[in-house]
Order: sequence, then C-alpha cells, then structure tokens
Amino acid sequence: MPAKKNQTTNDESENTSETVKQSKVTSGLPKTDENNPRMHFDIYAILEGSQELYFGHEVQVNVNLVEIVKLTTKDGKSIEKCYISPTKRRGVERRCLLWAPVKSGELLGDKQQCGIPKTCAKTDCPICAPYGALDPGKSTLIGRVTHGGGVAVQDIYPVEKQRAMHPARLVNQKDETPIPFKRQYNQPGILYPVSNHALSITDRDFSSVAYAFLDSLPRIGSGNPKGIAIAENDEQIIRANGQEINFDVSMPLLVLDRYLSPRGKRPIISPSETHPGEAIYKFLQLARTPESDSDHIHNHNFDRWIGNAALEKLQEYAANFVETVLQA
Repeated sequence: MPAKKNQTTNDESENTSETVKQSKVTSGLPKTDENNPRMHFDIYAILEGSQELYFGHEVQVNVNLVEIVKLTTKDGKSIEKCYISPTKRRGVERRCLLWAPVKSGELLGDKQQCGIPKTCAKTDCPICAPYGALDPGKSTLIGRVTHGGGVAVQDIYPVEKQRAMHPARLVNQKDETPIPFKRQYNQPGILYPVSNHALSITDRDFSSVAYAFLDSLPRIGSGNPKGIAIAENDEQIIRANGQEINFDVSMPLLVLDRYLSPRGKRPIISPSETHPGEAIYKFLQLARTPESDSDHIHNHNFDRWIGNAALEKLQEYAANFVETVLQA
C-alpha cells in the first residue's frame, strides 16, 4: 500500500510539473476570432530634422553630447553619424499614449492607472498591450512593438553651440554670475531612416501604435528644440546610378505593411549610404517591390501602402484610436 501511495504522489508531481511548464509558455493574451484577427504590421519611414536637434548621448545626464555611432562603410571608410536611439523613440511614443487626453478630462495613463515605472501590465490596456509592461512581483507583459533604424544618412557631425544657463540651475546662485554651457546639436536637414515592427496584434491594438507614431513626431528630442518630420520626395523623377524612376510629387517617404505572409522587399537603407538622393531612391525602389505603379500593393495575406496612401492609412488607424479609446 505505501508503495502505491508513493506512486500516486509521483504521478501527481509529474502532472503538476507539466502544468507549470504549460502555464509558463502561454502568452496570457486573450483569444481573438476571425472578425478581429492578429496580424503583423511594419512602419518604414525616413524622418528629417527641420531644425537643430539635441538627442542626448546614451544614458548620460548633463553631458550635452549628441549620440553618434561609428561604422565602416562598404568601401572600408570609417565614419561617424548622428543617431536617433530607437529606445528613445519608443519612450516618447509610450509617453504620448500615457498623456493622451480622454473624454472624461483625465489622461489615458491616469484612467488606466498605468504610468512609468508603475505600468498596469493588463492585456486590455491600449498602452501595455502593444508596448509591453512590468508589474514587479506580479506580472509581465512582453511588448510586441519593436523599433529599429535611426542611423543618419549624411555623415554630418553635430555642432557645438553655447547656450545660457537653464533657469532651473539658477536656484541658490544668489549674486553669482551664471556660467553658460555648451551643447551639441544635430544640424537641420539630416535624414534618419527608421522602422517600427508590430508582432501578432489586432487592428485595434495597432490603432494605438499608429497614433503614438504620428503623435510622437513633433515631440522627439532630449531637449529643446524638439520635433522631427516625415521627409518628402519633392521630385517627380529620382535619378540614381544612371537610372530614372517616376514618383508622385510631394510624396512622404513612408511605407506601411499589414500581413501574415512577408512579401516584397523591406525598404531599409544601409548605414553605409551617405548620399540623400541615393537613400531616397533606394527607399522608394524597395517600397515598389513587388513592382507596381499603385500606392497600394495587395497580395494574398499581404498589403502595402506607400507614400500618401500609407499616411492616410496610419491617420485612419489613429482616428479610430481616438474614437474608440480616447473619446469612448
């Protein structure tokens, strides 16, 4: 009898262990249906600094240096380029959602009881669901939106300019003469190819991602001035490597993919590229693959919107977020 009882105990232990293993591998996300499927979304864009910008050097504080990256080009030349850190873009996007005004008069973060660093980590939270969260000791929600790119096209080194002391540093200075400080800035007109990738999220979830991406553009930067814009192709014919290709005038350099099956080529610019015209040409050439004259490429389980069509689609998603979440 004791041996039989011991055998039962071992079986129960094995079943419990198996249950624990299964619980660890589940995502914890709610199940969707065919009317609300999970898809993959990609945003590709070339951003342009319309003014001098300060982005900050890694995690250092009060250093006033612009973050740069060092690389070796395909022809063996070593260069340095300005850099927009993807993690900093991600942080600005999350803050745009946390501070978004809702119909009740409060902020979305306050309504959801979600903030930084105390995120709610709820699967139905329009902030945590796509961007992920951590509630220490309780739950973890893996983010399904990743950010890439940010290496400038032109090898233009940041400039150092002298600025007056910030008023916050004048406290307790009494009659002492304020000491000006110097800060590095990225020069205007630099192009930054960037990308956002969303994994297995619904159209509703992506609406918050689209809203955050568009709303963050005028707020990107580690100090003042802030703001960056989606660059535009203002020429109907782009010439590069002896080839010509026709595009719409005033076409934003923007691509949106919605898919289950990855198709076409990803419009990602090599960090070795230093010529703006070449970068724009390659971006648009890759965006048009599979070859099409339409701004909306549709294949089985794959949709791509280019230029104005991509911007309109992103704005459509953002408007849906405002109507269904902020003004609901």
